[in-house]
Amino acid sequence: MSFEAFFSTSICYGAGAPEAGWTLAFPITLPLAAIALIYALGASRLWRRSSRGRSERTRQVLLFTAGWGVLTGALVSPIHALGERVFAAHMIEHELLMAVAAPLLVAACPGAALIWALPTGLRRGTGRLTHGRTLHAIWTVASRPLNATAIHGIAIWIWHVPVLFEAALQQGVLHYAQHASFLGTALLFWWGILPRSGRQQAYGSAVMHLFFTSLHTGLLGVLLLLSPRLWYPQNAADAALWGLTPIEDQQLAGLVMWVPAGLIYGGAALLLAGLWISKSGIREASHALRPG
Repeated sequence: MSFEAFFSTSICYGAGAPEAGWTLAFPITLPLAAIALIYALGASRLWRRSSRGRSERTRQVLLFTAGWGVLTGALVSPIHALGERVFAAHMIEHELLMAVAAPLLVAACPGAALIWALPTGLRRGTGRLTHGRTLHAIWTVASRPLNATAIHGIAIWIWHVPVLFEAALQQGVLHYAQHASFLGTALLFWWGILPRSGRQQAYGSAVMHLFFTSLHTGLLGVLLLLSPRLWYPQNAADAALWGLTPIEDQQLAGLVMWVPAGLIYGGAALLLAGLWISKSGIREASHALRPG
């Protein structure tokens, strides 16, 4: 099937049989547009406020733009519409959210820009709220690497329980909740493990959590790949759009979860391991140069 034919194919959701085009539902497009506008306003204010650190801010803006672009592509492009009837497309959408958009957004460190977009009074109130003792304590516990990894893993496995997965396909609110939990816990996971300026990062711990996440998501992918029965028959209803039988559609989805996503987690682990080795070497060299 050609590229043009693939994206011009109609998908049957019911009596109306709408085309598998772009998803422009307000519950999706409005938050995406609002986040982009708020970030752009805050980033421009920070840019005008000071000329110091502009190279770092430029890097952060590029990372945020890339992350927001991937997020928008996953939720608005035909991938989303096809994902409701083709399981492999659904899996691609989920992996874009969790393994591509989330780390890019976290690496962009968008908090400062988002805060500076607010009016002065609201900005101060938000600062007091986020630094409140209770909320700060909850965030500190939840964002610890071990806890963030566990929360993200639980969200992935729970939503892949067949009854919940198919319920999300049937009910729009649950579908939004599924995507929100995947993205939200992925942001928490990457926030907990990625190094950031002003934070002493345990690189060895981050590598371990990335490896564990790659292991358990890969296991879920292998189970989907090797299972002789369909887990989500409704989600494979139009597998023929990709020239696949329903079981082949499930196998492809499992392969997507196992290999490409595993490569992302593995690549991130290797990158952090390299940084860990490099920083350890620099520290040892600095200690050796100190006068005894």
